Amino acid sequence: MGGETEVGRRTDTLGMWPAVNRMPEQMLESLALCEGLGGLPDRSEIANVLVLGMGPGGFAGDLLAVAAGPFMPLPIVVVKSYQPPSYVNEQTLVFALSASGDTPEIVQAAAQAAEAGGRVVAVTGGGRLAEMATAWGAPLVEVDAMPHPPRAGLNMLAVAPMIILGRMGLFPGAEEWVRRAVDQIRSRRDTVGAPAAALARKLAGTVPLVYGGGGLGAAAAQHWKNMINTSAKAPAFSAGVPDLLHNEIAGWGQHGDITRQVFSLVLLRHDHEHPEVMRGFNVLVDLMDEVVGAVHVVAAGGEGPVAQVFDLMYQGSVVSLEMAAVVGLDPGPVPAIVAARRALAGRSQ
Repeated sequence: MGGETEVGRRTDTLGMWPAVNRMPEQMLESLALCEGLGGLPDRSEIANVLVLGMGPGGFAGDLLAVAAGPFMPLPIVVVKSYQPPSYVNEQTLVFALSASGDTPEIVQAAAQAAEAGGRVVAVTGGGRLAEMATAWGAPLVEVDAMPHPPRAGLNMLAVAPMIILGRMGLFPGAEEWVRRAVDQIRSRRDTVGAPAAALARKLAGTVPLVYGGGGLGAAAAQHWKNMINTSAKAPAFSAGVPDLLHNEIAGWGQHGDITRQVFSLVLLRHDHEHPEVMRGFNVLVDLMDEVVGAVHVVAAGGEGPVAQVFDLMYQGSVVSLEMAAVVGLDPGPVPAIVAARRALAGRSQ
């Protein structure tokens, strides 16, 4: 997907548009890569699940926790750092997620987890992580090496752990949930264009506050924030109901004459909200109506929680690309992130 392409008047040098729109196909590819995967421990040997990931891999871990966690008999912990928790042992199933396979934090954390006896499963596009998994004889799912930005392919990182947990008997019905999500995204893909473009025009020039309900909604809101930051190169913030009603809501108690000119509120709604979360949204709108310029509601479709969270994510990805198009930006390159990585690696620009 390299090379400069034009989508209408949109410059897209890294192929973000086609990559985002391949979301359902990516999910099916990830599912197929897990077919016949050997070396997995028996479910009776596992007491807890750890996910190691940064950026797209870290978000894939968050998504696994909110989508699979409520159905699982074991806890899931997501770590986005150089070190795994001290409790890791031979009863810990460790997913190491990295699109490139060379993410420094994940390479180091996975090595330490393996040394502690953790049962590592690597999901990666190659690199050092794939080499280590091969040397350990650990299960390895080699996803697309992703010549486009990894954030456009995080679906492959997210789906593989779901399917593996399903095959181990830890996430009942995982494959069916994923297939329902694929059906929903394909349906949404046919209709998303006009509403996404309209919302992007309304959000352009404002700072979106993206709020979702419960774990699923909060994860989707985080994805919207990430994609707006990286594709539209714009500030955005996310939070979840009910938690924001215990902290963030207090920050809107003054300066409404300023905030109304700056902020837009985007509410992500789905069918699996707790009744008290639904009430919380009503309270939120009453309190926020006077301090934001506009309130926009985006609803999830699809059958089941996995389908609905992926549907919200897909809509957010398209909106972020449309926001970039509104101001004539190429959504793919992220020079600020490249500069940060170079600085951390001790290299000059």
